[in-house]
Amino acid sequence: MPRSNRPRRPASGKPGQAGGKHSAGPVPELDLERARSGIVRRESAPDGEWMVRTMTAKRAEKSYICPGCSTAVPPGVAHLVVWAEDHLFGAAVALAERRHWHSNCWTSRSYRYR
Repeated sequence: MPRSNRPRRPASGKPGQAGGKHSAGPVPELDLERARSGIVRRESAPDGEWMVRTMTAKRAEKSYICPGCSTAVPPGVAHLVVWAEDHLFGAAVALAERRHWHSNCWTSRSYRYR
């Protein structure tokens, strides 16, 4: 006998009533800005392994100095937060020494031993 693709009825017998299998509470709204900025990715480069997090313009609240161009990353400008994954003194020290880079400065940086 072929299998039906129609969903089953809730336990109460009527669709949409409370107490049925398909009734759920309110679904929270997804905050896309927060979801996009919280993802950390690993990048491999000749100068080591790096952890890179994207900081959206909405979440950038402070001013930082970009180590690539030595100019300010003002509040409200999207940028990257970067720290070494393979730090000599461990992950806690690496996270404490993280730096805020302009996206273009990070992608066009020169490596030390080129």
